[in-house]
Amino acid sequence: MTITIILGSQWGDEGKGKLTDILAPEAQICARAAGGHNAGHSIVFHLLPSGLINPKWYFFNPLSSDNIETDISRSMNFIGSGVVFHVPSFFKELQELEEKGLPSVHDRILVSDRVHIDLQMHVAVDGIEERELGEKKLGTTMKGTGPCLTTKAARSGIRLAEVFNPALFESKLRRLADGYRKRYGDLFEYDVEEELARFNGYRSKLAKYAVDGVSFIRSAQESNTNILVEGANFVTSSNTTLGGIIDGLALNPKNITETIGVVKAYTTRVGQGAFKTEDTGEEQRLAEDADVDDLVVVKYSASINYYSALNLTKLTGAFQLDVLDTFDTIKMAIAYKVDGEELDSYPADLDILDRAEVVYHEMPGWQKPTTHAKSFYDLPRQARDYVEYIEKFVGVKIKWIGTGPDREAMIKRA
Repeated sequence: MTITIILGSQWGDEGKGKLTDILAPEAQICARAAGGHNAGHSIVFHLLPSGLINPKWYFFNPLSSDNIETDISRSMNFIGSGVVFHVPSFFKELQELEEKGLPSVHDRILVSDRVHIDLQMHVAVDGIEERELGEKKLGTTMKGTGPCLTTKAARSGIRLAEVFNPALFESKLRRLADGYRKRYGDLFEYDVEEELARFNGYRSKLAKYAVDGVSFIRSAQESNTNILVEGANFVTSSNTTLGGIIDGLALNPKNITETIGVVKAYTTRVGQGAFKTEDTGEEQRLAEDADVDDLVVVKYSASINYYSALNLTKLTGAFQLDVLDTFDTIKMAIAYKVDGEELDSYPADLDILDRAEVVYHEMPGWQKPTTHAKSFYDLPRQARDYVEYIEKFVGVKIKWIGTGPDREAMIKRA
């Protein structure tokens, strides 16, 4: 049995789905444990595990005695309890995959009955809250994830298991809607009757996917099943760290074999918020709000998640550009200073972060194409030096290096 966890190490858009796709054939279950349909998958979908697009998996259901390990056209995918579950997106994405000709998609996905339901109500509240914040808005995707998780924390949210109890579902839905209406008045544009009607249609369809998520994952581990866990966007109200993954799937931490942090070769940020390295002037050469790597962020992320390996992505080939291949000098943020004193770590106090100055380390660029390099030693020497500097600074080995947008454009190091 192996349990491999893939996590984003920065603020999102690191390219996690590509490594998931590469490692998928080695696993029997692909699971998501956090986030929601705000996740930034650029492949086809935002809520479903990426494993659904890989047809070369074995179908394996540890809760069934009728496993078919010889049929390589099917696999099992799982949405764990820590995910915020948007039902319309779930069915929409399944339909899109089916229309693209992927086999048995409806038979290769299960959902924990403990997921919290992201309602249209939460989407409406998300928009109101962003407008209230004005210039200090979070820059959410406006898909209701934050408000849904707020109700989860307040113990007033609705879980999938409760959808199958119509009276309880209606009672909780009306109570939530009444509370928001008292809070927001006429700003709260939401029709509770429409939501009830939608779920009257969803209820029977959802039944085939719902399972006891705790029993499912426990049985999978007891059956020595190989599990691949796909992390969510780091910028979300849910817990996308290693601790959140363990909790969101009810994993035994002793069974985890590898935790991989996915790191872009330059730093961008999804949404609003502190982004200390965007003011160097280099972002216009890369993409909107982009810069070279902020290693302070990556090291902090490694301190939380205890990565056993890193995947360095987008060294080249992102946004149809050569990215770092054309730079004379590569800059990396290696420390933050406030009033001349270096901070020990990424600060929790946003005022301190606001006042912090970035300390940069500069290295010579390679000014040669790295696209589709097949091995580490196919890379220019300066590119190898850059990779090794990151390894030494963060204290984690870089096992994979992305060298282009294609699936095959990934160096694997011994």
